Amino acid sequence: MMQMKKESRRLRLSDLARYCGVSPSTASRALSGTPGVRPELREKILQAAKSQNYHVPMSIAGMKVIVAASASAMLDYQRNQFTAFVLEGMRERAEVLGLSLSTKAISNADDERRMLDEAAGDPEIAGVLMLTIDEDEMLVPARAFQKPVLLVNGDDPLMRLSSIAPHNRAAAALATRYLKSLGHSRILFLARPGRRTILRRLEGWRDEIETIEGVHWRDLVVDATDWTPEAAIEAMRRHVGEKGKAFTAVLAAGDSLAAGAIFGLGELGLSVPDDVSVMGIDGLPQSDFLDPPLTTVQIPMREMGAAALDMMRDLLDNEPFLPRRTELSCGLVERGSTARAKGGKG
Repeated sequence: MMQMKKESRRLRLSDLARYCGVSPSTASRALSGTPGVRPELREKILQAAKSQNYHVPMSIAGMKVIVAASASAMLDYQRNQFTAFVLEGMRERAEVLGLSLSTKAISNADDERRMLDEAAGDPEIAGVLMLTIDEDEMLVPARAFQKPVLLVNGDDPLMRLSSIAPHNRAAAALATRYLKSLGHSRILFLARPGRRTILRRLEGWRDEIETIEGVHWRDLVVDATDWTPEAAIEAMRRHVGEKGKAFTAVLAAGDSLAAGAIFGLGELGLSVPDDVSVMGIDGLPQSDFLDPPLTTVQIPMREMGAAALDMMRDLLDNEPFLPRRTELSCGLVERGSTARAKGGKG
């Protein structure tokens, strides 16, 4: 075995892997207790880490994590696939890490208190993932909990709780810049208001709209009463009835609303994308089967679920739990629902 010089700097994983003659990924799995490493090789790597004073990450294998899903997350699970993909990513990563997940529906503060009491009283429960929960009244008891609580698809404005989410502001800005590159300037923002994550998307859209001279962003906000296509149809009908067709593009805060916008515009005699371009934000698979197929911003749903468990392990390994906010990048998926504005601008 090669000799490794002890230096003042902290030993890196790549150094330890090279010392043991393995890849960094193998060393990482061995140190974290992840299945897939031969017992004798794992022991060799652990002994090398000990001899070189390498910090060994905590293993959460055999422990439990509660996934507390909000009513809106469970409703989305029934209607769409966003929540399903996030949970799928969690389950796949949980299997690799050797831990079990317990999913609980949390509809109100009483449900939350009961869940937290259960987690506090069970030593096998490592922490809690709160899925699509960011209401202020729900965050208060979670902030005082003694085990790690991680918000998934949400964030804590006080930064008392760690969180992982898509970079919603950047995602909406990306979509708006794309529509602007096609010559669109009067771009509606269609959403159901309320959640903080949706406010982030509105902010990203507004960041780009405010750079367009003579366009006032407040005139272009269209509120829907729900996240269903039917609610989007009604919202588009109401907007056109009140303000007319003074727009050439629609950015919907979710793919389901974008689908409704396409249907609603069709009912109003407007063709997509010839008369109006439509974009969504989510990247749900069914959006590829719309007529026309939906241009959208792909949210890394599975990756977010998997990364949440890695982040939980990191929080457990670094007491006290210093809160952190992680946001994942999103990508543009170009399809047939967008086109250049007539006359090159709109």
